[in-house]
Amino acid sequence: MFENLTNNLEKVLDRLKGKGVVSEDDVNAAMREVRIALLEADVALPVAKGFIERVKEKATGAEVVKSVSPVQMVIKIVQDELAVILGADFSPLNLAVAPPAIILLAGLQGAGKTTTAGKLALRLKEKEHKKILLASLDIYRPAAQEQLAVLAKRAGVTGLPVITGEKPLAITDRALSEARLGGYDVLILDSAGRLHIDEEMLAELKAVKDKANPAETLLVADSMLGQDAANSAREFNDRIGITGIVLTRVDGDSRGGAALSMKMVTGRPVKFLGSGENLNELEEFHPERIAGRILGMGDIVSLVEKAAENVDIFEAEKMARKVKKGEFDFDDLASQIKKLRKMGGISSMLGMIPGLGKIKKQMDGAGIDEKMIDRQLAIINSMTRKERRFPKILNSSRKKRIAAGSGTTIQEVNRMIKQHKEMSTMMKKFAGMDKKQLMRSGLGGMLPR
Repeated sequence: MFENLTNNLEKVLDRLKGKGVVSEDDVNAAMREVRIALLEADVALPVAKGFIERVKEKATGAEVVKSVSPVQMVIKIVQDELAVILGADFSPLNLAVAPPAIILLAGLQGAGKTTTAGKLALRLKEKEHKKILLASLDIYRPAAQEQLAVLAKRAGVTGLPVITGEKPLAITDRALSEARLGGYDVLILDSAGRLHIDEEMLAELKAVKDKANPAETLLVADSMLGQDAANSAREFNDRIGITGIVLTRVDGDSRGGAALSMKMVTGRPVKFLGSGENLNELEEFHPERIAGRILGMGDIVSLVEKAAENVDIFEAEKMARKVKKGEFDFDDLASQIKKLRKMGGISSMLGMIPGLGKIKKQMDGAGIDEKMIDRQLAIINSMTRKERRFPKILNSSRKKRIAAGSGTTIQEVNRMIKQHKEMSTMMKKFAGMDKKQLMRSGLGGMLPR
């Protein structure tokens, strides 16, 4: 998300960095380019206009012109104003109500409400240790209720049993009763969508909302629709009232216009970003962190949080002992690749590390993506247990068999073996360092030469 906007803003700010002193003309010229970049990212015109006016006013003030580093001051102003239009502060879910806390999901058909219901359920169960009940009110889309039942099972939460022919208000009544009697902490109601906003849908949604009295009414919107998503969000908010927004398909949206427009257009915060079909692919929306990502400054806090979620400390210690003994084999490499995938992949992680945005672009340009990771895992899975444990026995005939079994080429198998050797060497280097040496080596010491 935001790739195009990030690239354009980085070019503008890089040109500013080349100047020792920043004049008002320099700021005006830079802001013209920033305005174009925002509009190309499909940011709503009033939002882009207001952003430029505020940045220009602050960036041409006396405190900036006379500061020790005017360029850095301008960049800081841009980052702060980006955070403002994104929502200023993180807005968590309001679950501080008498249980069950009810979350009503609304939105157009195809926005990803049902998948989001499953993602929210998993997140609240694992992170907040809540007892969750999921209920589908969508009696119109074929198999919608069955789909939510499958997602409930995958998330390890309870799905309200489906009764054929039952109407949305009756389902809501039954869900409320079951949630109270069953001692559930949270009830998530997945409402029906339409291809476009219509009076019938809004009337039904309003009736459900009045009956359920939800603590949160979240609009689920497709980020790839840009300004159209922001416009439909405004209409939903005006007609039924929403408390927050979940933006879906952010992995397919390189512009980011919806995220940048939503708060200013609706007055309601974006609370989560969803990507992919996996239930763990739901991320909290922190405006300051997102502003840093947009400007290529990374997001170390989110990276550390992702690592903490996906790294088992005992497994990490076991791996450290193996590395010290020089026993890093292909099973270990496969395990590390799977962990990177769970954290969003190497490319995603690099985007969160300050100063490594350009490396991320090079990797994206080289085609390092999920398909490549799938091929690497296929190569490892085509090896025998002995070959995975003792890579040195991989001769030409074995490589040929592995390539055929994984649907790859011998060249790809050789690259995989080389990658394992380099990673093994790098990890041995780590194992031999104390904390001071690790700090001194920095990133350069982490990368194989």
